[in-house]
Amino acid sequence: MADPLDKATSKAPPTLGEGCLSRYDPDALDSDDGTDFPGAAELWEQLKPASDDPAPG
Repeated sequence: MADPLDKATSKAPPTLGEGCLSRYDPDALDSDDGTDFPGAAELWEQLKPASDDPAPG
């Protein structure tokens, strides 16, 4: 049986910044990195605070 950690450590995306400002480079991410989330807009509509809605009028 293959080591399950091999896949997890085999390809880390490049990062930008240093220290606490370090983050993954968004231009280098693709669907293999788990960036494809087709339900994101619907989830945001369910989770965002009601105070974000504009007042009627």
